[in-house]
Amino acid sequence: MSKIFVDACLGKKTPYSPVWMMRQAGRYLPEYLKVRAEAGDFLNLCHNPKKACEVTLQPMDIVGVDAAILFSDILVIPHEMGMHLEFVKGEGPLFKDPITNEAEVDALLGGKEAAEKLTYVYETISLIQKELAPDKALIGFTGAPWTLVTYMIEGKGTKTYNLCKKLLYTQPELMHKLLAKVTQVVKYYMEKQIEAGIDVVQIFDSWAAALEEDEYFEFSWKYMIEISDYLKEKYPNIPIIMFPKGIGQYLDRIEGNFDVFGVDWSTPMELAKEKLGDKYVLQGNMEPCRLYSKEQTTKSIEKINNVMQGKRHIFNLGHGILPDVPVENAKHFVSECQRISKN
Repeated sequence: MSKIFVDACLGKKTPYSPVWMMRQAGRYLPEYLKVRAEAGDFLNLCHNPKKACEVTLQPMDIVGVDAAILFSDILVIPHEMGMHLEFVKGEGPLFKDPITNEAEVDALLGGKEAAEKLTYVYETISLIQKELAPDKALIGFTGAPWTLVTYMIEGKGTKTYNLCKKLLYTQPELMHKLLAKVTQVVKYYMEKQIEAGIDVVQIFDSWAAALEEDEYFEFSWKYMIEISDYLKEKYPNIPIIMFPKGIGQYLDRIEGNFDVFGVDWSTPMELAKEKLGDKYVLQGNMEPCRLYSKEQTTKSIEKINNVMQGKRHIFNLGHGILPDVPVENAKHFVSECQRISKN
């Protein structure tokens, strides 16, 4: 059976522009909060295939999106490479043993050895595909190496990136060594996700905007393209979505073997279409806070649809849905995207 989301990713004509939301399986849903409480904590939920499957599928039934995205976290990769990961209430993810030198880079598990430890992710994918409607797609994902390495060096989220930038500017060879090691794990990890049953890959570069232009393409985009090249050679029919957040000013230099470019909310869709619309399907890019108002949601959808005209486009937010958005407003977003873009 044809899957509208996969067709859209490949640039095929669809009855309407499909829609999903980043972080759609999450804290805005009471049903998710219940399952997370049962799991004990966030990491336990990621490690429990049955419960991770349940929360992955919740937005399909409750909100009506056209694709599910695997419930997991980007930081399970460095965790299985040997780093000690905790999720601290009110603070988010924390590594107690951040990377500071070459010996610590060398001590990390690499390649297939680390990827093979993520069995709970692959089991979750298998369970989801048994329950997912045949016309709905399943998105697998990874963090981009630069975003992963940022957490690995800083130890937690950051606003200044001073520790990872210090390493980048003072020891660029070591930074490349760490990025290359993480990239190899990501390649095998995504390969195993595909073998387990995902339909589409998305690569999140959440901290893309932290870097100057030349540094971005040297220390981030280069490795994202290495991953997409590897996957496209092995799985040419699996669509790949790139989502580098906050680099609208660098669009002239975006190129590579992938299918969809995720446009964040700070980048005008008109600009993205002008620069990239002929080469890639575009995804996005409603400002997530518009979801607080149904009127503003509809207004934004109409504006985006006027630009894209229902062609070579996937609706999404320009970043993740926020925890206090009313569920009814999320439903409104999905139904309005489907209604307004209907051909």
